Amino acid sequence: MDFDDLDRQVVHALRINGRAGWKEIGTVLGVSDQTVARRYRRLRAEAGVRVVGLPNPIGLGYENWVLRLRAAPDAALAIAKALAHRPDTAWVTITSGGTEISANVRVPASHDREALLLQKLPRTPRLVAVTAHCVIHNFVGGAVGPDRRDGALTDDQIAALTPATTGTSAARLTDADAPLIDALARDGRLSFADLAGVTGWPESTVRRRTQELFESGSLYGDVEVDMESFGYRAAVLLWLSVAPSRLAAVGEALSEHEEVVFAAATTGPTNLQVTAICRDMPEFYRYLSERIGQLEGVERVESAPLLRHVKQLGTVAPDITR
Repeated sequence: MDFDDLDRQVVHALRINGRAGWKEIGTVLGVSDQTVARRYRRLRAEAGVRVVGLPNPIGLGYENWVLRLRAAPDAALAIAKALAHRPDTAWVTITSGGTEISANVRVPASHDREALLLQKLPRTPRLVAVTAHCVIHNFVGGAVGPDRRDGALTDDQIAALTPATTGTSAARLTDADAPLIDALARDGRLSFADLAGVTGWPESTVRRRTQELFESGSLYGDVEVDMESFGYRAAVLLWLSVAPSRLAAVGEALSEHEEVVFAAATTGPTNLQVTAICRDMPEFYRYLSERIGQLEGVERVESAPLLRHVKQLGTVAPDITR
């Protein structure tokens, strides 16, 4: 598969505003709306591009926890599947030769974190070890916004596509919003007519509520992409131990690295988690030795290649059916 600069611009545009119309994107990119729509259909079919709308854990005051679970080799996939089907997990991956599972769990502040994090974990003797790290600050990725790899658009193009915000606090989510949120998590580009069909609300109500949730920051848009389609075959999770006095500086430095798609400070024996994506392992070696290794305050680095996504951006991978 051969994707060009326009394809990358379309993906970047969708990260900026996943619900922008094809005409709006085409005007900014200098192409027709039919061209944008055609490129999107190809990207969706051949590169797994999927736009989603997700609850913003930062704006809503949720706690984010990163779980690391070590399992017997024959049990890892089954445990990962069980975690993937939990509604409170945002992503689930298998690393370290197929014996370690990493997962992100979002816990509303009003819930019992102990029950959600521990009592609902799969109960099996083949689950060897569990550690839980609370995310205390996000530097890049997710609700914080696009990473530096998204460099296809100019500053003026980004400004033209950036959606308006109200500047008010995040709108409170209610049980009635659940069908709307579930639908946007599956496909963030569903039309208001489609969303009205899912929720049973009048189209005008769906339009008003959707805009309110996005503009207040209760929901944010993101884009899932099969990075291998763009030539990036080495995804690696890293856990860094950083001197506390240098934690903010190292986190900010990492947010400027185009290899980094996620970085957050956490509790635990390591205090900074990173997801890096490189073209291959030799490139990752150079990144690790020449860039991370040069950051003042980094005392220790643990890394694990990401072998398989079981769940990304809140949706179970298509081949995980049970």
